[in-house]
Amino acid sequence: MAKSALWSLRDLGQSPWYDQISREMIDSGELAGLRDRGIAGVTSNPSIFQAAVAGSSAYDGIILENARSGLDSEAIYEKLAIHDIQDACDILRPVYDETKGADGFVSFEVSPHLAHDTQGTINNARRLWALVDRPNLMIKVPGTEAGVPAINTLLTEGLNINVTLLFSLTAYEAVARTFIDALEARKAAGDDVGAVSSVASFFVSRVESAADGRIQARIDSGESALSALSGKTAVANAIAAYGMFLDIFSGERWDALAAAGGRVQRCLWASTSTKNPAYSDILYVEELVAPHTVNTMPPATVVAWEDHGDARLTLEDNIENARADLANLKAAGISMEEITDELLAAGVKAFADSYNDLLEDISGKASALLETVHS
Repeated sequence: MAKSALWSLRDLGQSPWYDQISREMIDSGELAGLRDRGIAGVTSNPSIFQAAVAGSSAYDGIILENARSGLDSEAIYEKLAIHDIQDACDILRPVYDETKGADGFVSFEVSPHLAHDTQGTINNARRLWALVDRPNLMIKVPGTEAGVPAINTLLTEGLNINVTLLFSLTAYEAVARTFIDALEARKAAGDDVGAVSSVASFFVSRVESAADGRIQARIDSGESALSALSGKTAVANAIAAYGMFLDIFSGERWDALAAAGGRVQRCLWASTSTKNPAYSDILYVEELVAPHTVNTMPPATVVAWEDHGDARLTLEDNIENARADLANLKAAGISMEEITDELLAAGVKAFADSYNDLLEDISGKASALLETVHS
């Protein structure tokens, strides 16, 4: 029997993760089925939880129970989210055990309102880590200026960290070098450097949409030659990040950590659904296959990949081409720094807005359920 396209990715050193979580997925056995088909991890964020809570009655019981206890909407959210995260960790635990702690992680994000608060992020991450109490948990921390020192502290303390909202190569490099700094601090303290895992979540399709918008505006104004740059920016940006990964995780400094059991901080390709219908629906999977990477796919992308994906190592041979594409973009006067700065600000705001909407949904549901009980 031929291996599934998801398992074929794992054979090439890439871990397919699922960018979705819900109580229904857990209770129905869907998540366990995805694990058996090759999914090796799960990611969540405020937007995912907001959609899960708003679109389902599966959380009504836990919302009512905690509302009757007098908990506010934020405390109720934490209860239901931790319940889902713990159960998902348990379902993925066989992957964690089989890979000796290299995979099988479930990601849970700190409050998005702390994106610019270093100490608040540290405190929130420590508390969530203790409450979930699973070795295959990853705490998601945004790679903002305030997030980087928090990431350093948390990794040094032994928490698994998923660095999220990475768009720029500069931000990625800072995060990767922070990871090495943290492992060196653990090694110097006599702590186990192999006991901590991390991924650097580099967002893909949002970069494409922003860059293509600028390219199209220039084409519309008469610069038709720029059409050759359309649809190339996101892949080029991600591949260039992987080129940096290869440079950073090599040489004497890294070799000393690897000899002590350290694992590389894998590049994770996030936001891999294709936004432009003119592009392949698996573009950001098939163009980004390489060892020591993760591709976290939303449900529709998983379905498409299982239907017509062809797993081949496609990334490493294209590093120089990717750098050339980014150089051409710069030569055309389109600033990646401007694009990525805007995307980071928008990403932080979008997660904060989703979190606020989630709390409003929980508050509304709690009120309605309490009214039904009392009527």
